[in-house]
Amino acid sequence: MVDAGEAIEKARQTVEQRADLPGMTLMEHLDELRKRILYSAYSLVVGFAAAWIFHDKIIAFLQAPLTKIGKSLVFTHPMDPLNLSLQVSLLGGAILASPFILYQVWLFIAPGLYQKERRFVFPFMGATIALFLTGAAFGYCYVLPGAMKILVLDFGRNFTSMVTIEDYSSFFLSIILGLGISFELPILIFFLALFGLVSPRFLWKNIRYAILAVFIVAAIICPSPDPWTMCVYAIPMLVLYIIGIGVAWWAHPAHRKSKEEKKRAKEELRKQKREAKQK
Repeated sequence: MVDAGEAIEKARQTVEQRADLPGMTLMEHLDELRKRILYSAYSLVVGFAAAWIFHDKIIAFLQAPLTKIGKSLVFTHPMDPLNLSLQVSLLGGAILASPFILYQVWLFIAPGLYQKERRFVFPFMGATIALFLTGAAFGYCYVLPGAMKILVLDFGRNFTSMVTIEDYSSFFLSIILGLGISFELPILIFFLALFGLVSPRFLWKNIRYAILAVFIVAAIICPSPDPWTMCVYAIPMLVLYIIGIGVAWWAHPAHRKSKEEKKRAKEELRKQKREAKQK
């Protein structure tokens, strides 16, 4: 069972260990936060404008899983088509602006990191975007088409379907964003391990709880009630958790300290050998 007190104590120790880093006053933190939010908002506006130019193609892309089964969207309110165009443009703009927004997030948290930890900025950005797009692609290519077929054609075969823009867009976003965010699990574990809040041993010890949580999520997003299909959705998330354990081992302060000690020991040994040769 996860010990909340132990996690809080680790968090307190992490803050104390980083107390020697260059500090900022509360007003400086707020000013820095305001600047990063403004820059992110500007990039989002630019991305929104770029996505609006192609909003018709984006909507066709969004409808593709539904049109493949011979259905199309309907609307019940005059504003629905406009709202959909605005939503897909905003979502497309957020995806286009995400590298810059993530960079702003990194710049905001960078003062709380040691210099050697700041080299992770570009791997962090690349991995975050790649994992999110992988999760979103998994949802779009496998989960959503399967859900449309099973829910509309199989369970709804005795009824006249009328899939509205509002309902479909909510369903679409819940699957795509949900899987995209869930695929960020290794990134979350990386930061928790980097600050010493979790360890590979802790993650492995509690893997049974992780498996339970993964299957609960898979049961929620799985369109079919049979267990084999649910396993198809659960396996990628379990693999990500296992990868996260490896990431935690690599990023944990204890491992980095061990590497530094081995490096110093090797340097000391080389130094002793050079001194022996000179004698």
